[in-house]
Amino acid sequence: MLNEYGKLYVVATPIGNLADISFRAIETLKQVDLIAAEDTRHVKMLLQHYGITNKLVSLHQHNEDRASAGLLEKLQAGQSIALVSDAGTPLLSDPGMPLVKLVKEAGLDVVPIPGACALIAALSAAGLPVTQFAFEGFSPRTSSARKAFFAEKALSPVTWLFYESSHRILASLQDMAEILPLDHEIVIAREITKLHETIVKTSLGRMLELVSQDENMRKGEFVVIVSAAVVDKAGQMITPEQEKILGILLKECSIKTAVAIAAKITGARKKLLYQVALAASH
Repeated sequence: MLNEYGKLYVVATPIGNLADISFRAIETLKQVDLIAAEDTRHVKMLLQHYGITNKLVSLHQHNEDRASAGLLEKLQAGQSIALVSDAGTPLLSDPGMPLVKLVKEAGLDVVPIPGACALIAALSAAGLPVTQFAFEGFSPRTSSARKAFFAEKALSPVTWLFYESSHRILASLQDMAEILPLDHEIVIAREITKLHETIVKTSLGRMLELVSQDENMRKGEFVVIVSAAVVDKAGQMITPEQEKILGILLKECSIKTAVAIAAKITGARKKLLYQVALAASH
């Protein structure tokens, strides 16, 4: 007996340049019965550009639990559906997970149509190791939560990255500078594939200066990529006395300041002091 159920196609769309879409994605969008979009007004511009007139329905973070059940019913009735986000690959910091999960649990086919993805594009041009990496989605919204997040990632053994918005990028870097050493290597990729695409690789301290001084570096959509922690091969321990001094300083200062002062007083390596300070802050 032939499978009469429809298929859900997860279709990647351009993140800026409209030419960054595959022939397969265009054909899929033309052939499906329905396109579920994060913002129908935004996606309509892409569809009009390629002469696609299929019916659009809205599927965003505020309605996706309720809407997903209705879309599953349409799939079970034999209709095919394409899931798209505003830009890039759906589900990666975009809506769609409840629908995909529901469809998989129902035993129906979910077919990926690969294409543009901001985090992969940024990694490919960053110049940092990418054999292993950790994607963290968007950074937390508040300063205290961001500092906790950066403290948790400070000793990451692999490259890690996150998305950031234009109105938080400066504050995010300022919070990062409170936790990570200023010589820590990072990359900012902004407006990827767009007219003002900028990819800068430098130290955290220098990056903070650039973003503070250049208004253009605070505009657009951002991928922030942070290098893995450098493992200190020599002197892997600090003495109890050094740890005691660090502990006293941590009660009065930020991690960054406490580590800097403790290093000057005791002669201990900063990276080792950071490790102890971060462990103590949890």
